[in-house]
Amino acid sequence: MVLSAADRFGDAEAVVDGPLRLTFAELTERVRAAAGAFASAGVDKGDRVAVWAPNSAEWIIAAFGLVTAGGVLVPVSTRFKQREAEDVVTRSGAKLLLVQQGFLGEEYTAPKGVPVIDLKGDFLASGSPFQRDVAPDDVADVIFTSGTTGRPKGVMMRHAQTLRLYAEWCDQAQLREGDRYLMVNPFFHTFGYKAGCIASLIRGATMLPVPVFDVDAVIELVDREKVTVLPGPPTLYHALLADPRARDLTTLRVAVTGAADIPVELIRRVREELPFQHIMTGYGLTEAGTATASRPGDTFEQIATTVGTPCDGVEVAIADDGEILIRGYTVMAGYLDDPEATAEAVDAEGWLHTGDLGELDADGRLKIIGRKKDMFIVGGFNAYPAEIEGFLMEHPAIAQAAVVAIPDERLGQVGKAFVVPRGEVTAEEVIAWSRERMAGYKVPRSVEFRAELPLNATGKVQKELLR
Repeated sequence: MVLSAADRFGDAEAVVDGPLRLTFAELTERVRAAAGAFASAGVDKGDRVAVWAPNSAEWIIAAFGLVTAGGVLVPVSTRFKQREAEDVVTRSGAKLLLVQQGFLGEEYTAPKGVPVIDLKGDFLASGSPFQRDVAPDDVADVIFTSGTTGRPKGVMMRHAQTLRLYAEWCDQAQLREGDRYLMVNPFFHTFGYKAGCIASLIRGATMLPVPVFDVDAVIELVDREKVTVLPGPPTLYHALLADPRARDLTTLRVAVTGAADIPVELIRRVREELPFQHIMTGYGLTEAGTATASRPGDTFEQIATTVGTPCDGVEVAIADDGEILIRGYTVMAGYLDDPEATAEAVDAEGWLHTGDLGELDADGRLKIIGRKKDMFIVGGFNAYPAEIEGFLMEHPAIAQAAVVAIPDERLGQVGKAFVVPRGEVTAEEVIAWSRERMAGYKVPRSVEFRAELPLNATGKVQKELLR
């Protein structure tokens, strides 16, 4: 796929990263040279190499150079501290660790015995053009889960399943040849790497990597580079809508987002106040990629309150306890070196147990209710934080809300709301407002106001920190 990009898209712009501009032909040359550098460094077919660095042209060249050399990519979260990253690099058995020294003032080191290479140095350009044959069923990457519910696990994915799924993703997102795709989603995450870099090479879209999300920089890039595609978490679109300055965003055509609790009002405003012509929401996870997606013609309410219908070749079912189950070609090859966790996640019939709770409507659209582990029981009643947060987000003075369970002597557990306000409001008013709109057991018993909620790298609220 990567090496054919030169034949398919030639002199079209492939990557814009600051002053660096590469055509698809030039990118392919650099990828083949990087493949030679990896081979010269002793990387054989099936060897794993970790990349712990922010979005950049070099990240793209390193990742695709590695798979061209027959290696297996292990992206490492730039949100990880040293010990967390060492744990992932060690458990992955990585032969090399590529980093961007000095990023955010950090100097990156590796576990003992793993050579460290600076992405911004001469390594990637040091090889002779090279490639190895790989098979469709070979493992292409090991992406570690974000670890919000315990120690991260390495998810193994194969070449063929990735190519098939993200070719379909391009169709659903309406990604076109010549699109200019601003990449704020981190490359160490499936959304950034697969729905970003791989999708762009499938279709011939220009990649504009952003190392650190900053709304001013994003707006300037949209204006200067005539960006057409801008996926990201709901917080990205909140930021664009909240920015009052005059700017030219008229080229924006495609928005792609996903979360359990996108307010209908946000989707309406994105469509009416920003130039986007196509808004897609979807549901996915590291263990199965994108599982569902909204479709052209869906209403604001359907885009905001559901995550669409299953992708081709993917089955979605709801277990008796409400857990979302996924089966099909997209399900992972397993967790790296962890057969017990693999057997726990994927049952004998091939169903992946996602840990998410949901329901299917009459048209087969999936609605996310929340995390199985987030659910709490108030006096015998099941309470779902995502549902309560959805109600809270309808309050005109609430910008963001997150609900967690706290102990209660009488009821066992009750909800506590962490709220980012956008107007004057008191805790008493929020609780009274909630009592008018939801069953008593769902109403938060306490409210704490915050200037912002703690988010992980993909824009999800880190509830374990709030707890």
